[in-house]
Parts: sequence; structure tokens; C-alpha cells
Amino acid sequence: MSEVRVYDKLYIDGAWVPSTGTDTIDVIDPTTEQVCGVIPEGTPADVDAAVAAAKAAFEGGWGLTSLEERRKAITRLSEALEARSGELGQVMSEEMGMPITFAGMIQAGLPVANMKLQLDLMDEVQWEETIGNSLVVREPVGVVGAITPWNYPLHQIVAKVGPALAAGCTVVLKPSEVAPLNAFILAEAVEEAGLPAGVFNLVTGIGPVVGEAIAAHPDVDMVSFTGSTRAGKRVSELASQTVKRVALELGGKSANVILDDADLASCIPPSVTFACFLNSGQTCTALTRMLVPRALQDQVVELARAAAESVAQGPASDPANLLGPQVSAAQRDRVRDYIQQGIDGGATLVTGGVEPPEGLETGFFVRPTVFADVTPDMVIAQEEIFGPVLAIMPYDSEEEALEIANGTLYGLAGGVQSADQDRAVAFARKMRTGKVDVNGGAYNLLSPFGGYKQSGVGREMGRAGLEECLEIKSLQLP
Repeated sequence: MSEVRVYDKLYIDGAWVPSTGTDTIDVIDPTTEQVCGVIPEGTPADVDAAVAAAKAAFEGGWGLTSLEERRKAITRLSEALEARSGELGQVMSEEMGMPITFAGMIQAGLPVANMKLQLDLMDEVQWEETIGNSLVVREPVGVVGAITPWNYPLHQIVAKVGPALAAGCTVVLKPSEVAPLNAFILAEAVEEAGLPAGVFNLVTGIGPVVGEAIAAHPDVDMVSFTGSTRAGKRVSELASQTVKRVALELGGKSANVILDDADLASCIPPSVTFACFLNSGQTCTALTRMLVPRALQDQVVELARAAAESVAQGPASDPANLLGPQVSAAQRDRVRDYIQQGIDGGATLVTGGVEPPEGLETGFFVRPTVFADVTPDMVIAQEEIFGPVLAIMPYDSEEEALEIANGTLYGLAGGVQSADQDRAVAFARKMRTGKVDVNGGAYNLLSPFGGYKQSGVGREMGRAGLEECLEIKSLQLP
């Protein structure tokens, strides 16, 4: 077991300061069920101090800095983060349970790459343009409150902090208390990079206290939240009282539509092991509903069973494993409850189930689970499970497949598999969702990311993510 990381201060106004409260939060390693870190449980007073620092830093100069000044600061921050990428992968593997090989590539690799990309994106924004007799300029929105989740903790932090800094905004960050240790490393990197005091502030704590204080704060100009749809509604409610800008990236129940000409042997295994089960299913864009032609369901089921049963599952410290534990005991229990609801609801349990995986009684593990004969009205077809649970749903026509795919409250992601790419693209265009993977198309850090319907408001990533942090002003010239 690694040494317990104890952080007893918050990062506010360029300094490490004690919280005004005295309580702390234990961070639990989900593989061992042991404490791997301790952080301060922040208070609304801490949020007030952080917001005041961010507002002063914005008005005192950061909001007026040149692109070149911001570019230099972000370059230094990118280099500081990259220098600690190995440590970041290790820490996140311990605090949230992704196996170490993938934690290094994904949990550390993506945010390091994304911070660097801000340097190019700054050149893509049209900061000024002339429209008729108007000079239209884009300016930073101000103080950005960032409230982030535990499943891809640093990736989601950088998806908010990077664009905000590039835009000229200042930031108050509340990371998830479940996996917050990486955020302290980011704060250390900010300090090392020499960003001006108050430009980046870190306040840890729980959502109903620190998160709500940020969302409601009158001096926060924009709140960017990633998490559950339920919590996102609360953020919107609080933010509406001060009519601040709100960006939400919320839940998903994404459909992976297998058309009748798809090469099943090549597309089904990765659709199970990676598109659905990656990060133990704790991915908002996971393709958790697999829609298949009814005549092909038996064939698909056997391929899915084989793929699920071949997955290497075990301690996050073992680089051979693809699946680690769920992030917490509560999350493990939630996923097992959904599996039981699937059984009770009449779906066919193909593999997996509610029992702990053999030999993994310690740790918050859930068996990789596949259901067949799932109908659109079942709970496991409608609600986000956030675990390694795949629902195979048969359809009788392409029109029905589209109706099923679009038939949830969510619209975050989706997938289409076909031997004919034009046919797949035509189907993807009809899906009411923010992102569609066509024949396993790779994740793209430069493309806009966000959802339709109750999957969110606004876009992150790429130029669209940076522009979310900008206001537009028109100067009418004579």
C-alpha cells in the first residue's frame, strides 16, 4: 500500500491556507478499501475567500492579459503537469480505481494533452471581427466556478480550467471529494508555473456545501458542472438566482446501434470491453445499450458473453487488468442493485450478476454483466447505471432502432456499426445526441463535447469549449 497523502490546506489567492472549518474527508482506495488520502472539508467561508481572490485577480489584470502572456503561463503549467504525469497516473489509479496502465494513458495522458491544446485553440478564436459598422470583440466571462466529478477527475478539471485560463478567466475549483488528490497536484503545478495569485483557487469539500456555495455565489460569473442530471438540475436552480452562465455535462444512456450488415466478429468485442466497460463502466458516454437486429441477437449475445468473460479484472495496481473496482462502496451497491432490477424486470442474464467476482471479495468490485432481451420500458434500459453492465436490445426495423436509440431522457453519446460508412453516418445524423462514434471512431480532444436533452447544456473541449468562457461585446462605430 502506498503512503497516505495528507493535505491539510486549500489553495486560495496564491497561497496554501487552512480551511475555516476543522473537518476532514478520507479518500478511500477502492481496491484495498483503505484510506489513501485525507483532505480538508471546506466551508462556504472558504468559497467566499476563493471567489474574492478570483474576482480581484480577474479585475486586477488577468482578464486584461495579452494572448501572449496567457500562452506563456499555460505553457509553463502544461510543462509542470507533464513532469508529474507518472505520479498523476499512480495517484488516480489509487483514488478512483482505474488499472494503472490505463490510468497513465487516459487519466493522466488526456488532461496533459488537453492543456497543451489550449495554446493552439487560442489562435482559432476570432477575438475581434468587423460586422457592418460594429467591432465585435470576445472577452473573458469573468470568474468561473468549476465543479467536477470523480470518474475522469483531472480530465474533467482540465476540460474546464484549461479553456477558462486560455480565455482570460479566473477559476474556483471544487473537485469531487471522492477522487480529489489529483487536484492538489494540479494546484502545486499552478504554483510552480507562477500563475498570478488568485487566478486559480482550490476549495475541497462536499457538493451540498462547497458546490452549492459556488453555484449560488453572486460574484461567480459562470458555473461549469459535470455530474449527474439530478445534481445538474440543482446547480441550474441555484445559478438561476443570479442569472449566471451555466454549462452542464450530465448523464447518458447511450445506444450502440448494430446495423444488419455490420461485421459482428470485429465490432462486438470492443463494443463490450471498451465502449461499455472501460473505467468499470463509469463513463458518461459509455455505450450501455446495444441495439441489434432481432435475427442476430443470439449471435451477438454469444460474442458479448465471450468478450465480457475474457475481461481481466482485479486490483488497479496490476497493469494486466482492464477492469478495476467501482469507485466506492456506494457505487458498487448501486450497480449491483441495478443488476438485480434487471433480473427482476425480466431481462435475460447472460453473464455476471450481483455476487462479488471470485477472489475479489475485498475491494468494490462488480462482475462484468451482460443482459439480453432487454425492452425499452425496463429500468436498465432507461436509467444510467454507471457500472460494467450492458443491455442488449433487439429491434425489428431500422426505424424502430432509431426510436429506441432516441427514447430516453438523455442525449450525450451513441454509436453506429455498419459495413457501409455512408449508411452509418446517415443513421448517426438522426440520433438526438451530442456525439456518435461511427464504426469505432476514436475520441477526439478537439471536437465539441456535450449533450442534447437532459444530458446537458453547452459544450466542452476544442474551440467550442474555449468559446463557452467568452462574452461577446459589440462596439457600434460611426
